[in-house]
Amino acid sequence: MRLKTGFLLMLLLQLALAGCGGGSSSDRGAEPAPQPDSPSSGTLTTGGGNASQGRAGAEAEIRDVSLSQADASQAAPVPTERKIIRNAALTIESDAPADGQRRIASIAEQRGGFVVTSESRQQGGGDGAGVYEVVTMEVRVPAAQFDAILGEIRGVGSAVVDEKITGQDVTEEYIDLEARARTQRALEAQLLELLKRAGGVSDALEVQRALATVRTEIERLEGRRRFLENKSSLSTIKVTLRPSGVLTGASTRGFFHGLKRAFSNGIDIALSITLGLIQVIIALIPVFLLVVVPIVLLFRFLLRRRRRNAPPMPATPPPPVG
Repeated sequence: MRLKTGFLLMLLLQLALAGCGGGSSSDRGAEPAPQPDSPSSGTLTTGGGNASQGRAGAEAEIRDVSLSQADASQAAPVPTERKIIRNAALTIESDAPADGQRRIASIAEQRGGFVVTSESRQQGGGDGAGVYEVVTMEVRVPAAQFDAILGEIRGVGSAVVDEKITGQDVTEEYIDLEARARTQRALEAQLLELLKRAGGVSDALEVQRALATVRTEIERLEGRRRFLENKSSLSTIKVTLRPSGVLTGASTRGFFHGLKRAFSNGIDIALSITLGLIQVIIALIPVFLLVVVPIVLLFRFLLRRRRRNAPPMPATPPPPVG
C-alpha cells in the first residue's frame, strides 16, 4: 500500500514540475516555484528503511526534472540579435611605416579599441643595400565600427596591396548555448529543492553528484557563450605596413649587380673552403706529433736493433783475375 501511495505521489510531483518548467521557460533564468505539497518529501522518505529504494526514487526524480526542463527550453526559443565574428587582414604600402604604426594605434584607441600586438623589423639583403622596415600590427575594435575603422586604416598608406575580410555567423550556436544554460540552471534549482527534502544520506549523496555534474555543465556553457560574445563584439584587424616597391626592387638591379653578387658569393665560398682546410691541418698537428712521430721512431729503433743483432755475412773471395 505504501509503495502504491509513493508511486502516485511521484507521478503527481512529476506533473507539477513539468507544469512549472513549461510556465517559466519564457523567462531567462527563472526558477520553477517549489511545490508546497509535503508528499514530495514523503517520496524520498518512503524508502527510509530500504537504501536501494531511496536511491532509485532520487534517480527517478532527477531524471523527471531533467526531462521536464529540457522540454520547456525547447518549446520556447529566445529571440536575440545576430552574432557575427568579422575579421580582416590587409597589407598596405607606406613611405613611413613607423608613422603609419602610430596612426593606426591612435585610430583604434579613439574608436574604443586597443592594440594587441605591434612589431617592427628590418628586412632585405645581407649587403645592406635593400634593407627596409616592415611593421605588423593586430588591433581589436568594436564590431559596430568595423567598416569605418577599416576605411580609416586604408587611408594610412599610399596603396592597399592585399586585403581579406572574413565573417562567421555564430547566432545559432549562441542561442543554443543560452537555451542549454537556462535549462541547466533550472535543473540546478530543482536539484537544490530535492537536496533540502532528502530524507536519507544515500538520497543526499545522489542529488549532490547530479548537482555537481549540472554545475560543471553550466560553467562550460557559460565559458563558451562568453567567448562567442567577446569575439562577436570585438573584431580583429591585422595590418602589415611596408615601403613601396619592395617586391620589385631586387629584380630591377640589372645584370651587373647579379654578377657582382655571384663574384662575392664565390669569394666567400673559396674563403670558407680555405678556412676549413686550415682547421683540418691544425687539428691533425697534435695527431701527427703524438701518434705518427712515435710510431716512426719506434719502427726505426727496431730496424736498427735487428740489423745490429744479425750474424755477419761470410766473406767471399775476390774473383780471379783474367
